[in-house]
Amino acid sequence: MSVFVARQAIFNRKQNVVAYELLFRNSAENFFPDIEEGQATARLIMENQLNLGTRHITSGKTALINIGPDSLKHNLCDFLPCKDVVIELLETIEPTDDNYQLCRELFHKNYKLALDDFVYNEQWERFLKFIKLVKFDIAQTPLSDIAEIVEKLKQHKKIKILAEKIETQADYHQAHKMGFDYFQGYFFAKPTMHEQQDIDYNYALVVAIYAQVMKPSPDIKQISVLFEADAALAYKLMRLINSGVFPIQSKISSIKQALVYLGHERLKKFVSLIVTAHTAGKKPAELMQVCVVRSRFCELIAKQVSKSLAGEAFLTGLFSLLDAILDQPMSLLVEKLPFPDDIKAALLNEKNTLYYILNVVQAYETGSWWTLEKAVILLNVKSDVLPGLYNQAVDWADNYKNNS
Repeated sequence: MSVFVARQAIFNRKQNVVAYELLFRNSAENFFPDIEEGQATARLIMENQLNLGTRHITSGKTALINIGPDSLKHNLCDFLPCKDVVIELLETIEPTDDNYQLCRELFHKNYKLALDDFVYNEQWERFLKFIKLVKFDIAQTPLSDIAEIVEKLKQHKKIKILAEKIETQADYHQAHKMGFDYFQGYFFAKPTMHEQQDIDYNYALVVAIYAQVMKPSPDIKQISVLFEADAALAYKLMRLINSGVFPIQSKISSIKQALVYLGHERLKKFVSLIVTAHTAGKKPAELMQVCVVRSRFCELIAKQVSKSLAGEAFLTGLFSLLDAILDQPMSLLVEKLPFPDDIKAALLNEKNTLYYILNVVQAYETGSWWTLEKAVILLNVKSDVLPGLYNQAVDWADNYKNNS
C-alpha cells in the first residue's frame, strides 16, 4: 500500500538546509487530514520510522517530529531514535507539572526538544533548561511583537531560535537581522510530498496480540505465534528492534527473542502504537474495552459448558466487534483470521456452541431476556449464574485496563 509524508526544509543563516520538519499526510493531497493528533503521530511513526526510517526521508538530516498532548502522554517519542530527531512540542501542550516531568524524562533520555509556535508566559521558564529550539510562527506573532522575548531567549546559550512562516524576502531579512538561527517557510520551500510503499497487516491479529500483552502475565510463546502468523507485523517488530531506538548487543534471530528483548512494558507501548495508528477517534478505546469484557464473559460461560471451549470462546468474544472497530463487513474480516472454523462460523452468526455463548453475552448486554433464556437452555446453563460471571468479567477487564 502507498503511504505519504510531507517534508519542509529548515535553513540556517547561510541558507543551507540543516533539517526537515516531517508532516503527516494520508493521501497525495498536500494538506493535514482531519484526524486526531495522536493518530497522526502514531501513523507517521508506523509508516515512516518503522518502514524505511526517517533518515531515508530526510536524506540523513535531522527530522523535526510534531508531538501533541496525547502523543507526549503515551510516550510515542520512545519509538523515535533520539540521535535522528528533534521532538517538536506542539502549542496545544500546556506547561503543567505532569508535562514538565514528561519533558524532563525525554531530556534525560537525550532527546532534543523544541517548542512550536511559542508564545511566552512565565510558566514556561522552568521548561527552558530542557529546550534546544524555540519556533515562532511569525504569521501569528509578528517579528515586531517578539523582539523583547527573542533577546531574552538569546541569553540561554543552548537555545536556538527559528522563524516559521517566512513568506517574503522582507520577512527573512528582518528575522535574520534580529538574530534568528533558523528559517522555515514558503519563501524558501513549500512542503514536498514523499510517497513510499508499506505493508498492510491483519488488524484481527493486532487485537489478539493486544488482548495478550495487556494481561499482567502475558504468554510470550502465544504472542510470538501471533506475530509469526503475519509477515507485516513481524516486519514492524523487527524494524522497531533495529531502528536505532534500542541498543542491540547481539543479533536477533527469532520473533520470540525479539519479544523477550523488548520486554513487557515496551511491548505494550508498541501494540498500543499500532492500535492508535489504525483506528479513528475515541471509538476504538471504548469498543476495545467492551471486547475485553465480552471475551472474559464468553470464557467464563464456556467453562460452565465445557472447559475445552474456554480458549475459543475467549477469542470469539474478543473479535465480535471487529467489524464495528474497523467499519468493515465481518464476512471480509473472518477470511483473514488464522483461527478454527468454529470461531469464524460463530462470528458469521452460524449456529454452533460458540455462537450460543456469544448470543448469551450479547443478550445480557442489551437486556434481551427472551433471547437470553432461549440461549441458556440450549447451552444447559442456569441464567442465575450470569450476573456473578458478568461482574467477574467486568472486574477482570478493569484490572486489565489498569495494566495498559
